Amino acid sequence: MTHPSPARRLRLGLPRRVFSQVLLMQVAIAAGVAVLATGLFLAPLSEQLDDQAMRRALAIAQTTAAQPRLAEEVTSTAPTADGPVQREAERIRRSTRAEYVVVMDTRGVRWSHTEPAQIGGHVSTDPSQALAGQEVMQIDEGTLGRTARGKVPLRDGDGDIVGAVSVGIAYDSVRARLIHAIPELLAYAGGALAVGALAAWLIARRVQRQTHDLAFSDIAGLLAEREAMLHGIREGVVALDREGRIRLLNDEAQRLLGLGEEAVGRSPDEALGAGRTADVLAGRVMGTDLLTVRGQRVLVANRMPTDDGGAVATLRDRTELEQLGRELDSTRGLIDALRAQDHEHANRMHTLLGLLELEMYDDAAEFVGEVVGEHRATAEEVAERIRDPLLAALLVGKATVAAERGVALRLSGRTRLPDRLVDPRGLVTVVGNLVDNALDAVAGTPHARVEAELRTEGRTAVLTVRDTGPGIPAGQRELIFTEGWSTKQSPAHRERGIGLSLVRRLAERQGGTVTVGEAAGGGAEFTVVLPEALAGADQEAAYAALPGTRGVGEEESG
Repeated sequence: MTHPSPARRLRLGLPRRVFSQVLLMQVAIAAGVAVLATGLFLAPLSEQLDDQAMRRALAIAQTTAAQPRLAEEVTSTAPTADGPVQREAERIRRSTRAEYVVVMDTRGVRWSHTEPAQIGGHVSTDPSQALAGQEVMQIDEGTLGRTARGKVPLRDGDGDIVGAVSVGIAYDSVRARLIHAIPELLAYAGGALAVGALAAWLIARRVQRQTHDLAFSDIAGLLAEREAMLHGIREGVVALDREGRIRLLNDEAQRLLGLGEEAVGRSPDEALGAGRTADVLAGRVMGTDLLTVRGQRVLVANRMPTDDGGAVATLRDRTELEQLGRELDSTRGLIDALRAQDHEHANRMHTLLGLLELEMYDDAAEFVGEVVGEHRATAEEVAERIRDPLLAALLVGKATVAAERGVALRLSGRTRLPDRLVDPRGLVTVVGNLVDNALDAVAGTPHARVEAELRTEGRTAVLTVRDTGPGIPAGQRELIFTEGWSTKQSPAHRERGIGLSLVRRLAERQGGTVTVGEAAGGGAEFTVVLPEALAGADQEAAYAALPGTRGVGEEESG
């Protein structure tokens, strides 16, 4: 059988709960302070009582030596047990309750003593200082035991020293006074200890409530687990205090927000700058799963208040999901375009079949030529004006989708865009979002039309998308660029309210701007200006000879 070590037994004997440990420590501290205070008080008290006893003995000796006939009787009588000096000394001793009053001559011979047999003998302590004219106070051992003594010279009428007076107060009486004071002192110390124990109990109860009666080891373990969890999870966590200052940022939050440890202690506005992200963290925008854009990241934020007046905000990275959602939208758009082409192709095949069955061969050949020429003209017209293949393919696909939805998608006659784009993918995102929003705005309206204009001014690209929809009220023209704002119902796979915000973010990242106003014929007009969007020298002159205005899928006008 194994036995636990002494250290193990000691640990098992200690209380584990915070309440018990705090109470035990507080009581121990209070008891230690009480004992220390009592000791510090008793030490000077003992010295003070000794000093008082010696001064009292000295005062009795001075009073005895001042008796007018005492010096004369010492010089004129013999040292006897019933002599006048013995009678006077005993009277003084009894009246003052001194331990002894000894009168001696210049040889140190006693003329008085509490024990008559000692009269005529030499004193047991050195009387030389008193006989030399000095007053002496001391604690000393004599025939009567340990006493507090006072010695003074005895002078005659001429001031000559004829002897000395020694008065003693038994030291036991001083000790008795000290011992008598100890219970009272201990009572005060006990009262202080009781008050300390009560205060310790109240503090321990408060700590117990705040720590949910956990052990210190449990609290340390929870703290270690919290640190590991906060810095290990792939979700940003931002804790704010009651003043709205950041008090904690885990590693993921620092990565998502682009902040460092220097942000701790600052407000969201100071750390992040003005914007929706700071508004969400500060609680000025309320709700669940709030969308916000920080840099190139799309974040979903939730904020929960805490009991101490602060708050904890969580951030999830939705960038990849939004990219997948946009790719899904692009795929869906392609599918819609293919579906529209398939529907249109089926109609044309039926028409061609009817012409052939009616043996109208010439008309059938002419019909086939017109269809092929129309598609070729549309693709060639877009490719001539927009030399970037990604943008050209995007607009050809959007034109097919627009036709299926009953919307005429046109290219402005001023459209000229060379194949020298610095960020063609970013421009595809900008144009795609603006055209999609325009198609949604005019869907279901009579004579629905969307016009896109892509041109350059030096190395600056200017993109304009106009529609014939209901337009945007002046009071909402800035609000529409806010993350999460949308007038349309969100699709199942993702939330809306990101497209226009991303357009502004992409434009601002390149030092550009996005504005919205009213189109000339009604509806909305979005204008994006992107400085330094083109690489190399200006090639605008190379496109000056292009044809005039032609709608996508239409014949040249004018």
